[in-house]
Amino acid sequence: MPVGTVGTVKGIHFRELRDDIKAQIILGNTYHLYLRPGTQILRSVGGLHKFEGWNRPILTDSGGYQVFSLAGIRKMKEEGVEFSSHIDGRKLFFTPESVMDIEREIGADIMMAFDECTPGNADYTYAKLSMERTHRWLDRCIARFDSTDPLYGYQQHLFPIVQGCVYPDLRTEAAKRLRDLNRDGYAIGGLAVGEPEEKMYEMIEVVNDILPTDKPRYLMGVGTPWNILNAIERGVDMFDCVMPTRNGRNGMIFTWNGVINMRNRKWADDFSELDPTGTSFVDHQYSRAYVRHLIHSDEMLGLQILSIHNLAFYLELVRVAREHICAGDFKQWKENVMPQIKRRV
Repeated sequence: MPVGTVGTVKGIHFRELRDDIKAQIILGNTYHLYLRPGTQILRSVGGLHKFEGWNRPILTDSGGYQVFSLAGIRKMKEEGVEFSSHIDGRKLFFTPESVMDIEREIGADIMMAFDECTPGNADYTYAKLSMERTHRWLDRCIARFDSTDPLYGYQQHLFPIVQGCVYPDLRTEAAKRLRDLNRDGYAIGGLAVGEPEEKMYEMIEVVNDILPTDKPRYLMGVGTPWNILNAIERGVDMFDCVMPTRNGRNGMIFTWNGVINMRNRKWADDFSELDPTGTSFVDHQYSRAYVRHLIHSDEMLGLQILSIHNLAFYLELVRVAREHICAGDFKQWKENVMPQIKRRV
């Protein structure tokens, strides 16, 4: 899922998302959309789909990640979380109930439950207390969600989030508890937040051994192309990450032949296609030399081109992975392709 935090995937037209990148669903963020443009405006127009002109599904993060990332300007209580707006400093207070109401007003097709994203280096005692708080908040989210109706005439779905940090017994406890709730899908949170990569894969295995195989399993905020393939191998179905656009804006692209830093001097007189193996129109329309020139000239078009490429590559990556799953040779294909996509060109 391309990340459209504030109602836009940075630098990308929805036409490109739909027709060239072929995104089926994008992500928005409850915290940021609550601040700007605000739910009053979204509700008056009929929800985020109409406001931004996107007629395919949207998933909203609950704002729980801000509990983790805005540690210096928030206070956590049993009732909810008090934030200072990063825009103007005004005080905000999110509760499980208010977050469900906000996500209803945004109109996301998939709503995330309000949780605490536990830091990857948290000790066991804190991780357990954090997980238990997330479960109490989840009970309140479900009560509010089940007692309210969608506002715009279509069904919405609530995904609980499995927490538990890097501790297998906590992840096991959380996954079993959430499985028994029998919701429409499940998210795995609190990973790729500072823990070692191998520990992330271990926790995915623990959780996915428990969660239902016939419902979507969503790994939040991950990651590199090789992270994604390793997680797919362990049973993950859905992903989001800012990496394709963020790395594109910093001059880096992912390809089937490896990772390329387009700022490097070696591309200054390379007039070959940006990525001969790519599927996006930008890959074959622009040369590496031209794109490098744009980047070093601080032209926005260069960063836009690389962002479009990266998103198209990520979406192609998961489409091809699905084809090999259906063909029954995913593991062999993955082992062959991993050294290629991880190498530095």
